[in-house]
Amino acid sequence: QLQAFGGGLVQPGGSLRLSCAASGFTFSDYAMNWIRQAPGKGVEWVSRINFDGTRTNYADSVKGRFTISRDNAKNTLYLQMDSQKPEDTAVYYCDGPLRGQGTQVTVSS
Repeated sequence: QLQAFGGGLVQPGGSLRLSCAASGFTFSDYAMNWIRQAPGKGVEWVSRINFDGTRTNYADSVKGRFTISRDNAKNTLYLQMDSQKPEDTAVYYCDGPLRGQGTQVTVSS
């Protein structure tokens, strides 16, 4: 099971930190992703981290603003989102061997 949380309303230029708690599988065995879906749009891949956290990748739309990380001891995935823009508004999901419930992020003044 994967459960994302930490979303909310933030002003443009602000920051949020998302977390994703994993259970029911060996978290440290899997690369993990954050994906998002904006209203009326398809799913967009945001970021990926390898199994031990030594390699990360980002979509061009978030590069330099978002940071993915993980704590395998806590079975938790993170997404630090800085300098947020209105176009970051979406439901964010963590995604690995399964896809969890998302958390809504709204960037608006």
